[in-house]
Amino acid sequence: MTEKFYITTAISYPNGKPHVGHAYEAIATDAIARWKRAQGHDVRFLTGTDEHGLKMAQKARDLGITPRQLADEMSSQFKAMDDALDISYDRFIRTTDADHYAASAAIWEAMQAKGDIYLGRYEGWYSVRDEAFYDEKEITETNGVKLSPQGTPVEWTVEESWFFKLSAYADRLLQLYEAQPDFIRPDTRRNEIVSFVKGGLSDLSISRTSFDWGVPVPDAPGHVMYVWVDALTNYLTGAGYPGDATAWWPADLHVIGKDIVRFHAVYWPAFLMSADLPLPKRVFGHGFLLNRGEKMSKSTGNIVDPLAMAEAYGIDGLRYFLLREVSFGQDGSYSDEAIVTRVNADLANGLGNLAQRSLSMIAKQCGGVLPGAAEEAAPMLPASLLPRVSEAMDDLALHRALEIVWEGVGEANRYFADMAPWALRKTDPAKADAVLYWTAEAVRQLAILVRWVIPASADRLLDQLGVAADARNLAALDAPLVAGAPLPPPQGVFPRLELPVEA
Repeated sequence: MTEKFYITTAISYPNGKPHVGHAYEAIATDAIARWKRAQGHDVRFLTGTDEHGLKMAQKARDLGITPRQLADEMSSQFKAMDDALDISYDRFIRTTDADHYAASAAIWEAMQAKGDIYLGRYEGWYSVRDEAFYDEKEITETNGVKLSPQGTPVEWTVEESWFFKLSAYADRLLQLYEAQPDFIRPDTRRNEIVSFVKGGLSDLSISRTSFDWGVPVPDAPGHVMYVWVDALTNYLTGAGYPGDATAWWPADLHVIGKDIVRFHAVYWPAFLMSADLPLPKRVFGHGFLLNRGEKMSKSTGNIVDPLAMAEAYGIDGLRYFLLREVSFGQDGSYSDEAIVTRVNADLANGLGNLAQRSLSMIAKQCGGVLPGAAEEAAPMLPASLLPRVSEAMDDLALHRALEIVWEGVGEANRYFADMAPWALRKTDPAKADAVLYWTAEAVRQLAILVRWVIPASADRLLDQLGVAADARNLAALDAPLVAGAPLPPPQGVFPRLELPVEA
């Protein structure tokens, strides 16, 4: 039976256009999903948009349109970004979908039946930008402005609200973190959450009456669900809840930004415990993507359109840079210079040059037919390459997995240069043919090993090697190229990049 793997991104809040941070999370999650498919797993990959809440209502009011019109317009931009970046999602969920309303109502009723929801009055600090409540002890003040731990303005809010008994789950949450150390990754995020929960949990306000753009609370006219109850439930909706969700739930991995780990690692498991539902297996909080070392924000004007970046550097160039250059789980920085340098060195000069030189020689010197392999010319890629890449991917060290693959690229390039088949042909044509065969075989293996990151480019390489579409997963690594097969004319896959010209 094929093992299933359910993976999700956080759903994006579409009150503004997508930026490269959104693209980074989608690309990283997509890469993990593609790797799992290559391993032979039956993968379900969920992404989408989180469309309710006060920020959306305020933005729509400012624009003179309805919240639904704003949600439709902005959600389409996030879906277009995913499609343009070759994100292989199985469902793009919207929290305005009818089945999501049903799932949200179902988990609410389950928590209510447990006795964990009660009616009260909320008085406290609320950040509209974060759509989050904060305790007094978390609030700081700068220049007379009250700020959340995220540095966002907070305002004192008073209204009737339904509350969730979060405080009753502190001990169970701490037991979870201790029993399953990998539940929150990386360790820095886990330590932060453990410290937060040990500091004491307050009951959580989970409904609002000051606006109506949200999922209605069952049997409570005038109340809509706190946006995070609704948003987190999307993962259940994507699994088929409240119907039979057992085929996909619990999720194997939630990939999220480090700023929303609390919601996923404290609130979400508590809601699920209350509703007697299984918990996700792992929550991974990745770092921020910084523009030349600075956090992106509208106020500084350094937000970059990911589609413009993809147009400038190529979709696969952008995907490769973000996953190779940024240590997954830590903050990472990018710049035009860094992208051009990395892509040219690794893709154009590394893998691309290896493929182009060897395939061009096969076309010219072997009539475009893959030559045979003499026994004395052994493959140059170590057998340990796949196990080491697999180990890195199991640890979600995406950057390390790529480092290991590029060790193989370096080995193959050194083999090709050292054997010098162009010179060898003059004295030992059979051995020169073998070198070309084994180099082509190395390109095949490397393309398969990196297909989860640069899918379109890897497929173009495999097309030029005559590899069938169903022989491109990890199991096919042990099925070498067949000598005598005709190959199509070689074409360059990785053009060299140039820095943008300043206007």
